[in-house]
Amino acid sequence: MDVEAQTTIAEKQAFQITLRSVPRDTESGHDIGVMPLLERALLLAELSMIAYLPPKETEKAALRLGFTETTFYNNDGSQAYSFANEQDIVIAFRGTEPNEWNDIKADIDATKALAETVGHVHRGFKKEVDDVWPMLEKMLISHKQNLVKKLWFTGHSLGGAMASICAGRCLLSHIDTQPEQVHTFGSPRVGTKRYINHAKIDYFRWVNNNDIVTRTPPAWLGYRHSGKEMYLNAQGKLTELNKVQRKADLWKGFVLGLKNRELDHFSDHLIDRYVDYIYKEVGSSSAE
Repeated sequence: MDVEAQTTIAEKQAFQITLRSVPRDTESGHDIGVMPLLERALLLAELSMIAYLPPKETEKAALRLGFTETTFYNNDGSQAYSFANEQDIVIAFRGTEPNEWNDIKADIDATKALAETVGHVHRGFKKEVDDVWPMLEKMLISHKQNLVKKLWFTGHSLGGAMASICAGRCLLSHIDTQPEQVHTFGSPRVGTKRYINHAKIDYFRWVNNNDIVTRTPPAWLGYRHSGKEMYLNAQGKLTELNKVQRKADLWKGFVLGLKNRELDHFSDHLIDRYVDYIYKEVGSSSAE
């Protein structure tokens, strides 16, 4: 998934990344809970994007976004960050990296595994969460102040799948906190209908037009999406379409991609596209 995006971002330094969610007060940072939905989505999309940078560069970029504490978690290639300020903790999962065999195995392992709750979940994605969950759990319970901060989950591609699974696990665990909200970008399907209906999370699932990853694993294997879909059309505009309109819009996006000499199904998956389009939506909503 998303080879071009990861290769490009992973080779950059923090100062080369354009960030628009810079808070006025970098010491206290954002109060994510009072942000309008689109501005919050933009911030979480940018955190998902900088999660692809090398750890030192991610920390520098996170500081620009108002997060004074950045911690990197890595176990057998399963990777996540926690970004903290005075009010909030954001857990962002790193998506597929083309040179990480562990990530590739997670993507292609579409067999189902029993979930901790009910139903079945994608075995590869669950394994990724299993690897990193103990470290995240320890972080959340090791300091009392962490339990009173608002907790948010986000991620792109494989990272989005991990974010939705981990948020559900956190909600149903013994930890005395619960996710405020989840935003994923280009996330694949993660589990069966019984599984996704069990843990009720405030979840916004962003889909950019023909993004091929959002169509995997196939529904005929029993996998389903959860959350409220936030659909970005062929022009990158947030919109709601019926089935007929959606099919026409997908075809339109494909044709526009060919005109730009791109394969729309893959270019639409780039995290950069999600960030740019959501930023434009923030601007449009502010102008109204």
